[in-house]
Amino acid sequence: MKLSLKSLLSAAAGIALIGGLVFFLTTKPTAPSVEFTSLKGEKIALDKLRGKVVLVNFWATDCPGCVTEMPQLVQTYQKYKDRGFETIAVAMSYDPPNYVVSYATNKGLPFPVSLDPQGELAKAFREVKLVPTTFIIDKDGHILQRTVGELDFSKLHVLLDKELKPSS
Repeated sequence: MKLSLKSLLSAAAGIALIGGLVFFLTTKPTAPSVEFTSLKGEKIALDKLRGKVVLVNFWATDCPGCVTEMPQLVQTYQKYKDRGFETIAVAMSYDPPNYVVSYATNKGLPFPVSLDPQGELAKAFREVKLVPTTFIIDKDGHILQRTVGELDFSKLHVLLDKELKPSS
């Protein structure tokens, strides 16, 4: 059986297409190289958090879903912070800074809370417009998950247990 050059090229193109598709579907996008400024004035460069799993939560004080999930974000942070987990809450640009400061203080939020007055952070994270929107970033700085709406905390904990498992 003799294969023509055309048949071989078609087969090679098909294999390349499948390989490209597998690569595209399995490659995780890199998180943006941004710097957060906490309410306490601390500068937190996302790139400097490599080696940790990071949860970035875009929220607003007038968002019912955000307010509902915030206590569970605190519990999750407390549970995993000693295992290499960081949480950063980013208030949307339209949220009055005094409301954000009051909420963070009254609720005793234990993780950094950042304002985004010009919307630059939301823009950098693929144009976040709806809240809550949460990103989970792996130890290498790749986005593992983007969730628009309230988090499923049991699924999040399974993911964190997997990602924070000590290397053998």
